[in-house]
Amino acid sequence: MSLAEASVVQQDWSEFSRRVLEGGALTRAEAISILQAPDEQLLSILDAAYAVRRAWFANTVQLYYLKNAKSGLCPEDCSYCSQSKISEAPIERYAMLNAERLLDGARKAAESNSRTYCIVASGRGPTNREVNHVAGVVRQIKDQYGLHICCCLGLLEPEQALKLKAAGVDRVNHNLNTSERYHPEICTTHTFADRLKTLSICRDAGLELCAGMIVGMGEQQGDVVDVALKLGELNVESIPVNFLHAIDGTPLQSQHELDPRYCLKVLCMFRLTNPSAELRVAGGREVNLRSMQAMALYPANSMFVSDYLTTPGQKAEEDFRMIADLGFRITAGDYESAKLLELWKVPHAVSCGAASAGSCGSGGCG
Repeated sequence: MSLAEASVVQQDWSEFSRRVLEGGALTRAEAISILQAPDEQLLSILDAAYAVRRAWFANTVQLYYLKNAKSGLCPEDCSYCSQSKISEAPIERYAMLNAERLLDGARKAAESNSRTYCIVASGRGPTNREVNHVAGVVRQIKDQYGLHICCCLGLLEPEQALKLKAAGVDRVNHNLNTSERYHPEICTTHTFADRLKTLSICRDAGLELCAGMIVGMGEQQGDVVDVALKLGELNVESIPVNFLHAIDGTPLQSQHELDPRYCLKVLCMFRLTNPSAELRVAGGREVNLRSMQAMALYPANSMFVSDYLTTPGQKAEEDFRMIADLGFRITAGDYESAKLLELWKVPHAVSCGAASAGSCGSGGCG
C-alpha cells in the first residue's frame, strides 16, 4: 500500500444513510465532512445518498422545461445573473406574458395530464398590477383546468402572497442562492433576511415552498452546508441546486472553481440533509458535471431538460438517453417535457410535475 493510499481513512458513509432513514439527522460537521471527503470515497458517498433517494423516490426522474416569462428588466445587482442591472450580457428583454399566452400554456399542460403549472418573472418583486394580473390568470386556470400552480415572482409582501393564495396559487419558488454570511458578496440591493422574509410570508399564507442555491460563487464549504441546513429548517418541498455557469458580461464571468466530483458531493450532502425533499440538479450541470452528469441522478431525483433561462442546455435526446442508460424511469414534469418525450419516443411515467411558463429554481431571480 502506498503512503497516499494509507493516508485515506475510509468513513462509513452508510452509517449516515442508515441514521437518516431511521429519522435522524446529520450535524453541521458531518455535512461538511461530505464536501471535504477525498475523491477516493466518492462512490461510497453516492451509494449512501442513493439509498435515501431510492427510499423516497425510487428510480424516477422528474423532468422540467424552462421558458422565461419575463426576461431582464431587473433593478437588482446579483453578481451571477445575466438579467441584473449590472450585467452586460446580451440577452432578450421583455415584459411578462399576457393572459392569453399564459392560459394557452395552462391548456397545453392540462392536455398532457400535467399536475402543476409554473409562472415565473424576473425582477426584484412584482408590482401590485403584476400580482393582480397573475392572480386573475390563475383563477381562470383553476376554473378551466384545476392545475397545481407555482409562481416565482421575487420578493413578496404579505398581501401579495395572500392574494396569490386566494387566487389558487399552491407553491412559490424563491431561492436563497447562498448563505447569510456570503450573501453581501453576491448582492447588495436586497439582503438574505429579505429572502427569508419572503419564504416566511409565503409559508404563513399557506403556500408550499421551492428554494435552493447556486454553488461555485466563491463561497466556503460551510456556506453550502448552512444553506442546506436552513432549507431543512424551513421544510421546503423542493430544492433546486444550481452550479454556477459563469456568463460573460456578469461580475462572476471569470469564476470557474468547480469540478464534477465536488458537485456530486454537494448533491449527496443536500440529499442526506433533506431526505424527503425533491432535489433538482439545475442550472450549470452540463458545464460543471460534464461527463459525470449521469451520476448526479443518484442523489438527485429531478432535472431540467433542454435550455435554461438565458443559457443553452444539453440536447434533450442526450438527457433521455442518459436517464435510460441508468435504468431510471422518466416522469415528465411539464407539458414541454412530455412533448419532447413523445417526439423522441421515450417511454415515461404519467406526467405529474410542473408545466413551466418560466423557471422554477434555475438560478434566476427567484
